[in-house]
Amino acid sequence: MPQKNSIKAYLEGGYYHIYNRGVENREIFLDDRDYKVFLYYLKQYLAPIEETIFIGKIQHTNLSSEIDLLSFCLMPNHFHLQIKQKNKDGITKLMRRLLTNYAMYFNKRYQRNGTLFQGIYKAVLINSDSQLLHLSRYIHLNPYELEKRSFKKLVDYPYSSYGDYLGVRKSSWVKPQEILSFFKNARRSDLKDILSYQSFVEDYKVEPGLDFENILLE
Repeated sequence: MPQKNSIKAYLEGGYYHIYNRGVENREIFLDDRDYKVFLYYLKQYLAPIEETIFIGKIQHTNLSSEIDLLSFCLMPNHFHLQIKQKNKDGITKLMRRLLTNYAMYFNKRYQRNGTLFQGIYKAVLINSDSQLLHLSRYIHLNPYELEKRSFKKLVDYPYSSYGDYLGVRKSSWVKPQEILSFFKNARRSDLKDILSYQSFVEDYKVEPGLDFENILLE
């Protein structure tokens, strides 16, 4: 039987949650350099073509006209991408190139062989605005899972798109505008500002024992 969410039926103009983790739950990002290499590849593939640094044939792999990256988060042993696909095979192109190149880098750096990721990446079609918004919140809340954090605020986590949503960063290859359009403001003006995206994310309370991810992905 195929693994859940491993069968891909992509729609033109569809929104997707793309995710995967390391084989046997191993860590796929061991230090800051690893995170930055993965993000470098995302930028090369998704930034406006005039901003990319061309190396060899990489100019032929730019997918900024085919994919919008709405949000992302990289964690030590897994990653999440929230993607809008503009044509029917943009995701396939992106993930094949991204994961292949990162695995080659990782295996060369750490002198290992074999598969890095846990099977083929998973893809879930988002069917409603509610799911779209909840997914962005879930992705940006992921760093709270870390047992030992070296950052004081959620926005300080350097390997997610949350900083782009709150205006701390402006990455041309991250597209937060569509989700932010549902809210009055990106950042909250005071503690009672319930109409901001920041409040939507940071004031969310996960009930004890609630598997938010599985509810979202069913």
